[in-house]
Amino acid sequence: MTDPTEPTRYAFEYSDEKGTLSDEVIDDPHAPAFDFQVVNDEKLGIYDAIVGDREVAGLTYNVAGDDRLVLLGTSVFPEFRKQGIATELIRRVLDDVRVQGKTVTIMCQIVRSFIEHNPEYADLIDPEHPGVTPGNPRLS
Repeated sequence: MTDPTEPTRYAFEYSDEKGTLSDEVIDDPHAPAFDFQVVNDEKLGIYDAIVGDREVAGLTYNVAGDDRLVLLGTSVFPEFRKQGIATELIRRVLDDVRVQGKTVTIMCQIVRSFIEHNPEYADLIDPEHPGVTPGNPRLS
């Protein structure tokens, strides 16, 4: 049994043509968040995590119709990794999606992993177009 006062931590890694991205995901709603601002650049299709005037991370997406976003990929600049930024960025993006009344198709394994560890966001996954799933990591 784990101590409920300690945050659950798990690491994730994935590789793409540009190399490997790894980040530590903090699965604790009471954990202090890294202090950054999230800006949705709808023209470029990216939610940027900004510290001061510097982009430190991003989550790219495409718009699919009026009510669905396809979440493509999450990236964190190397010097900001392992600080829980990806986790908090994903949380804030999904909270924004919920406020907008939209659903998501997940093409990003990091977002998939986040939702698996935070099932309160599972209702945001579009049932007809879920994207990558645990049984089918490529496409569903």
